[in-house]
Amino acid sequence: MRARFLLPFLLTVSITGGALAGFIYPAAAADDLPEPFADTSRLVSIGGSLTEIVFELGHGENLMGRDTTSTFPPEVNEITDVGYSRQLAPEGVLSVAPSAILLLEGSGPSEAIDVLQKAHVPMVTVPETFTGEGVLAKIRHTGAALGEKEKAETLAAKVAADIEAAEKLTADVAERVKVLFILSMQGGRVLASGSGTAANGMIEMAGGVNAVEGYQGYKQISDEVITQIAPDVILMMDRGEDLDATNAELMANPALAATPAVANGRIIRMDGSYLLGFGPRTGAAVRDLAQQLYGEQVTR
Repeated sequence: MRARFLLPFLLTVSITGGALAGFIYPAAAADDLPEPFADTSRLVSIGGSLTEIVFELGHGENLMGRDTTSTFPPEVNEITDVGYSRQLAPEGVLSVAPSAILLLEGSGPSEAIDVLQKAHVPMVTVPETFTGEGVLAKIRHTGAALGEKEKAETLAAKVAADIEAAEKLTADVAERVKVLFILSMQGGRVLASGSGTAANGMIEMAGGVNAVEGYQGYKQISDEVITQIAPDVILMMDRGEDLDATNAELMANPALAATPAVANGRIIRMDGSYLLGFGPRTGAAVRDLAQQLYGEQVTR
């Protein structure tokens, strides 16, 4: 049975008229949270989930720069794109004269981060783990950096309740589906998700089982492995590509074409930032994925 992430955070739950109420969350230890920025008037946010949190906490109008992965809410399109989070150029980040920088763990390269640190712009690195607890930690860290601890606790309570409710949708599902997440198929070679990834985290939270075991991160897998794992469902990011062309590409791979997933047309595509962002919309993403995995077996 999957552990319920909410329990360490939830002290009191009361049920009133079928609605969840009375959530009380202990504050995170002071040593674990950053000191607030002295000046939040010109923020740069590196990481799509952090950008969403900044907006949720009422500081969207202070964002002068955001990274390429920050695609929600729609207002971000009016904000300067300072580059891709894992291929940052310091001059791009500094070009908007930031007063403070929020940086998601894993951003880089390290040389760029070193330059930004030497520029003496206050910077907070927010931890990234692909669990419900990880989402709450992001909210609390971002809130502390912005001087909005109380707002962050309120948002964390809302998001935690949403994720808990979404996870409960599949609590009674007896037969779990095996899901293969394909990141890319360049040259017909399948790059699939192992453990320790956002895709793996979402599959598990939605009640599925990652069809790939035995390695961390993303790795190219052979036709023999695909045949052996025989996924029930293939999960991919929706990049706005022609769906017929993508389906044809899947069918062109003999191993994939023979899987139950492709044979039964069980191919799920979801927006990447929504599915893998692990931000305020995670509960909704878990709910949507669970319903696509199990259909009428789960209800809202």
